[in-house]
Amino acid sequence: MNPDSTALTRTGTGTGVGDGSGGADLADILERVLDKGVVIAGDIRVNLLDIELLTIKLRLVVASVDKAKEMGIDWWESDPALSSGARRGELGAENARLRARVAELEQRQEETR
Repeated sequence: MNPDSTALTRTGTGTGVGDGSGGADLADILERVLDKGVVIAGDIRVNLLDIELLTIKLRLVVASVDKAKEMGIDWWESDPALSSGARRGELGAENARLRARVAELEQRQEETR
């Protein structure tokens, strides 16, 4: 083998990693997980002398977008950082508020003349 070669070699029996069938197995597992969904939940608590100092609640849902929508999870659609539609709605609302404020200020100015 050429010492300058960057090829990687693997020895041992087929474990699904690096052999030809690994990609298909991983793809099948990923498809099943995304189709059914997986929920991982856990709590971390830090206590000192029976005084709770910190509580971290972890909730992780791994699912396809379609499955998440079936479960009623669609927060990304209304998050302006993630959805251009939400940004447009937010900008439209801000624009309407600003127009109303300008109209109010113009009316006050007219009344003071």
